[in-house]
Amino acid sequence: MKPRTCRFYPTCSQYSIEAISKYGLLKGGLMSIWRILRCNPFNPGGYDPVK
Repeated sequence: MKPRTCRFYPTCSQYSIEAISKYGLLKGGLMSIWRILRCNPFNPGGYDPVK
């Protein structure tokens, strides 16, 4: 079994689902893209819920 690879909680895919459900395709999609761009080795990650 592979270890978790997402630096954030909730995971980036779950965050995207929640953002699009809450804000719609345009704003939620942009929030998802921004989140995925932040998911890199230079960001510590952590708890980052949809606001």
